[in-house]
Amino acid sequence: MKILLLGKNGQVGWELQRSLAPLGEVVSCDFDSAGELRADFSQPETLLPLLRSIQPNVIVNAAAHTAVDKAESEPELARAINATAPGLIAREAQALGALLVHYSTDYVFDGSGSAPRGEDAPKGPLSVYGRTKLEGEELVRASGCAHLILRTSWVYAARGGNFARTMLKLAAERDVLNVIADQVGAPTGAELLADVTAHAIRRARAQPQLGGTYHCVAGGETSWHDYARHVIAWARAHGHPVKVAADAIHAIPSSAYPLPAARPLNSRLATRKLQAAFGLTLPPWQAGVERMLAEVLGT
Repeated sequence: MKILLLGKNGQVGWELQRSLAPLGEVVSCDFDSAGELRADFSQPETLLPLLRSIQPNVIVNAAAHTAVDKAESEPELARAINATAPGLIAREAQALGALLVHYSTDYVFDGSGSAPRGEDAPKGPLSVYGRTKLEGEELVRASGCAHLILRTSWVYAARGGNFARTMLKLAAERDVLNVIADQVGAPTGAELLADVTAHAIRRARAQPQLGGTYHCVAGGETSWHDYARHVIAWARAHGHPVKVAADAIHAIPSSAYPLPAARPLNSRLATRKLQAAFGLTLPPWQAGVERMLAEVLGT
């Protein structure tokens, strides 16, 4: 089996290079790859020669415009990367008879209510990022190609920057922290997403009827405020420098920290469909976060 991985240098793409390797030959590309392996999603039409030269059996698209606030000021670029390019890739996957794996986001929903959203719940994106990701999903489905769309939320990885690292840096420097408490979701490790992807590809290749849209997030839920408190408490318990006191991590509403792009308050995603279809148990979010902290802090 030949697998084409697009977006190899992102958080999820980096982990996919590891998780996909046992499945077959993996050709990994990104926008800064050399020569014929360059995958520039800002110019979607340039992807066609790459796809046709490699002739993959599986295409995994981990590339995306994920700078949520920046997307508000560059909607055309966000649309090219998040919608037009995936649509083109999907049409080519259909022509090649390849399975396409594509990642999407809780931002396709409006964030109302407090119940976890199912895959078929009404959509209502609040931002350019959310709208372009939803359009990308729709173009993938419309292509008729065999596909797996995995929606996720609050993705982090040990490699590169993330919310936990930012909180630890601030906690070591400041006496008081203010953290948003009215947005709720599940921090989800790139490593978990990559492992689920590899498992799902194996099953979907053998059972094509498993194709479709699924929610993939870690178990449980938390707010950014409680997430920060958990990370800081873990660091303190493991002997890492923490200046801020536990009772000085204050909860604030989203309205107190305005940003160019609106965030959904309810990012809960129901994962029953994924777990049942693929025989999986998704671990609690705390397990992945603590493993990541142990890796980045050398504990």
